[in-house]
Amino acid sequence: MSPSFSPWLHRSLLASTALLLAPMGCATSSQAGAARDEAALRTDAPPRVKPKWGLVIHGGAGVISRENLTPEREAAMRAALTEALQAGHAVLAKGGRSLDAVTAAIRVLEDSPYFNAGKGAVFNHDGVNELDAAVMDGKTRMAGAVAGVRHIQNPIDLARLVMEKSPHVMMVGDGAEAFAQSQGMPLVDAKYFYTEERWQGLQRALEQERAKQAPPAPQGQPPASQQPPTQGATPAQPLTPGQPSPTPAQPSAPGQPPTTPAPSSPGQAPTTPPPSNQGQPATPAQPQPGSSLTPGVDPITGDHKFGTVGAVALDQEGNLAAGTSTGGMTNKRFGRVGDSPIIGAGTYADERCAVSATGHGEFFIRYTVARDICARVEYQDLPLPEAANYVIHDVLVKAGGEGGVIAMDRQGHVAMPFNSSGMYRGYIGEDGTPTVAIFQQP
Repeated sequence: MSPSFSPWLHRSLLASTALLLAPMGCATSSQAGAARDEAALRTDAPPRVKPKWGLVIHGGAGVISRENLTPEREAAMRAALTEALQAGHAVLAKGGRSLDAVTAAIRVLEDSPYFNAGKGAVFNHDGVNELDAAVMDGKTRMAGAVAGVRHIQNPIDLARLVMEKSPHVMMVGDGAEAFAQSQGMPLVDAKYFYTEERWQGLQRALEQERAKQAPPAPQGQPPASQQPPTQGATPAQPLTPGQPSPTPAQPSAPGQPPTTPAPSSPGQAPTTPPPSNQGQPATPAQPQPGSSLTPGVDPITGDHKFGTVGAVALDQEGNLAAGTSTGGMTNKRFGRVGDSPIIGAGTYADERCAVSATGHGEFFIRYTVARDICARVEYQDLPLPEAANYVIHDVLVKAGGEGGVIAMDRQGHVAMPFNSSGMYRGYIGEDGTPTVAIFQQP
């Protein structure tokens, strides 16, 4: 074995030992490690000394408070982020392409129930999981994206298929799933995406929606929600897991669209979630068209969070790539698509710069955030951290947009600015040491 690999191997063994000891009660050590990582990735840290290659990831930004994040949940999310970093690093360390590293890292986060992508995707207004993803190769500027897919376990893989196996950049809905089948990608049952946390998150959002639209009670009377039911009337019950959802898409002949159940009529709320648990759900009040949509609240922590996962990487050949995947907004309606699958808004890579974004997508679309950062690097010759900080902390803040980005340039400089109170993020370089952070301050 070459002596140059010995330090890396030594650090890897130490990291593995730490992971093995963690479940045995090394809480103090874990907390110290988390504090060290938070300090290393603090938002006001100076630009990182440029490495030859590396990987940066994010798992969403928003109002993420320490007091609402239990130690157990924080540890689980840090572990998932670390696993994603290690998956991407394994590709890069072998001389693999940045594109492969990005998809490997995002696939880990899509398979985790803790992030709003893939397995952990939130429910839309109709009680359905709709997934978006995009990937871009900086060397060739080839890109692929999918939106509104419902039966794809790893949307980032389908986005890459669109890029590599079709003449198109974006495919949506049933057509994207038909293309997936034509390429040999299996569809999964809708129940795969069900998690109780996300389902309860939708119920909370629907309840808030109903409360906002309830007419004010006459003076001297309690609000309608507090009044006793009229004699003979059955009081409305909150939505609970009930009968199975309509049959998911079934495999069809290549070139034929999958058989997907017709969507609910606009305005209809979900009456049953995917799993077949007991319970009789009720239809909630109908929201009015045009009612404001805001990103959902995490049903466990109560924090306001923009759920997206993403990765950017620089490989040993000096090539950049970016990818992003999301389940969108809790309670989203009308086929809404955010910035994640839109090239130049939530995802972008060229030969100089790679960006993946997370935040209130409408603002990232309007201000083409990902491309704007790279354009400032290209046309103004700004250092990457300066360009990214300006767009996130000046342009977006003035517009009223919230969120953040991860970015790398071809020299390996890293930027992770965000204007919210937290962003799940991580970095790994040549030495193979993963660093993960969540909060704005250590």
